[in-house]
Amino acid sequence: MIIEIKVPSPGESITEVEIGSWLVSDGDIVEKDQEIAEIESDKATLSLIASEAGAVSIKAEEGDSIEVGAVACTIDTDKAGEAPAKPKEEPKAEEKKKAPAEEKKTEAETKKPEPPKTEKKPETPKSSGDDVSHVKTTPAAKAVMEAEGLSIEEVLEGLRRLSRKDVETAADTLKNPPAMQKPEASREEDRQTMSSLRKKLSQRLVSVKNETAMLTTFNELDMTNVMQLRKTYQERFVEKHGFKLGFMSFFTKAVSEALKQHPGVNSMIEGDEIVTPRYHDVGIAVMTPKGLMVPIVRNVETKSIPEIELEIKELAAKARNRKLTIEEMTGGTFTITNGGVFGSLMSTPIINPPQSGILGMHAIKERPIAVNGKVEIRPMMYIALSYDHRVIDGKDSVGFLVHLKEFIENPEKLLFGGSSPEELLLDL
Repeated sequence: MIIEIKVPSPGESITEVEIGSWLVSDGDIVEKDQEIAEIESDKATLSLIASEAGAVSIKAEEGDSIEVGAVACTIDTDKAGEAPAKPKEEPKAEEKKKAPAEEKKTEAETKKPEPPKTEKKPETPKSSGDDVSHVKTTPAAKAVMEAEGLSIEEVLEGLRRLSRKDVETAADTLKNPPAMQKPEASREEDRQTMSSLRKKLSQRLVSVKNETAMLTTFNELDMTNVMQLRKTYQERFVEKHGFKLGFMSFFTKAVSEALKQHPGVNSMIEGDEIVTPRYHDVGIAVMTPKGLMVPIVRNVETKSIPEIELEIKELAAKARNRKLTIEEMTGGTFTITNGGVFGSLMSTPIINPPQSGILGMHAIKERPIAVNGKVEIRPMMYIALSYDHRVIDGKDSVGFLVHLKEFIENPEKLLFGGSSPEELLLDL
């Protein structure tokens, strides 16, 4: 029986997709529910799944554009009992199975006798001129010496004497170190067709620059308290929750609290209206082999830091493994992007439409700053807020970063809606 495998719909507005890559070859035998291809749309990369086991007959080549609902391949279920398809990539050397002859060896044949222990020779008394503390040895040489039970003195004694040629060779090496090989001039080029996802991303970036009044404001954070809090409780956090505590969950929670103080930063334009959601769906930009993707952590205002941290880790893993669904990337009222993981010290992030604001995090660097009239070295981070000036005024954009700075530098305030424990105690 011949089964048709049709291209699924990635979303309501998508009518055409591109065959990114086939994970099997034409004629291979596949199993039911096996991933057989990657499909790229202008929003995400999705998987094509075999609905039945059998032999695959490919109808669209890699790079072809194909309409949603069209037949990408067929499966002949009458051949389901044959050998399954082998992956295109060769298995790693350490994963390859042993040859049958090796597997049949008995334990006595495979077990190697322990090498006899080498008794360390007594050290030769050194005279005042035998000091070898200045002798440098490479890690590889040290490993051989330890394996053979030899000391530096014994190795030098084994050399007996240095010939004139040895000395001349060493002198020539020290005076004339080997020059780096000059690379050959090349005029070659690599060309690669842009994927649908990359094309759509390019269009969106250009439209943002042309259709919004985008500005960026900056501030800097002292990361001392957050880093100390993370260091102090990391072990207990892992024991209780089963995963490590990162910085992104603090920033996501702090963004939500700052949005409560400045709801206009959470707004967007729809026609002639400015829409301001009362919920905070925060997108976390994740770099994947296929490009930038932004999964959404929904209703951040209702979640704890451990809940946010777990959800970010799960969404990031799904993004890198191309398992994100359209629903997990749809929507969002604000976005966070972290260029610091790539070493960026300062940058201007671009708004993710139709949102009106995006926060850019950057690398943590130790810098001298003034603390209570004294210069101290603190771990500092620059942050940037890019915003649509049509919706967000300068007062709100600057105030948003000021509140965010306050929450990160005093993380205990995240528990009390921006107030300190002392202020709550005194009802201030």
